[in-house]
Amino acid sequence: MTTMVKLPPDLAPISAMRQFSAYGPSHWTMLVLFAVGSAALIWIGRRQTQSQAQLLGRALGALTMAIFGVALLYKLVQPNIAHSVPLQLCDLAELTAAYALWSRRNWAFTLVYYWGLPLSSQALITPDLNAPDFPGHEFLTFFGLHLLVVWAAIYLTWGCGMRPGWRGYRFAVVTTLAWGGFTFIFNTIAGTDYGFLNGKPRNASMLDFLGPWPSYVLAEVVIVGAVWALMTWPWELRRRGQLGVAIASKTAFPATAGR
Repeated sequence: MTTMVKLPPDLAPISAMRQFSAYGPSHWTMLVLFAVGSAALIWIGRRQTQSQAQLLGRALGALTMAIFGVALLYKLVQPNIAHSVPLQLCDLAELTAAYALWSRRNWAFTLVYYWGLPLSSQALITPDLNAPDFPGHEFLTFFGLHLLVVWAAIYLTWGCGMRPGWRGYRFAVVTTLAWGGFTFIFNTIAGTDYGFLNGKPRNASMLDFLGPWPSYVLAEVVIVGAVWALMTWPWELRRRGQLGVAIASKTAFPATAGR
């Protein structure tokens, strides 16, 4: 005779019953990991050789692509047009971050800089995650990918010395507007809400302070454009200052040499 023992609900596995909660223990752990990882990548980036930088960049890029592939496969197990199409801006940021880390192409770095620092970091601070808590696969892929995108921007900028400029700013604005236009049309036809262009997220977010649709979309465009300009301006001032010093030194050298 076999006796079946049924555990009470409070003894069920924690991971099977606990949903992710913003600013809970797991969320704070990810934020601490983000801060520690950012500092470590800057420290490493400023001390490594060129070959070491290439090796680390390609390792991080490959890791980003691997996690992206796993996340996409999970979405395609039970495909849903509302969630399975990689049309979120963070999806493009993840692919671009992987390529930027691998290749060091300036256009890819530019997009990661503007997409990663202000936008992907917002997803870390106010995550729109309705899924089981750690160690659920959605938790791991969500935070893993967003961490890697922001880390890529920080590592390439302050660790490896890559810099944005006004040309890159214009490229990022045009690229993002093109994505927004295409995604809005797709949402309208398919009844989806990629990029939250057709409706706000269910969880609390910064969009709640920008009014109803469509005013929050227009306000977001203006705010993001202004923030990106402020993110570009200091680097351009520094570049012009360095250029001025270089020109002054070149003009002064012949006069000094002729004495």
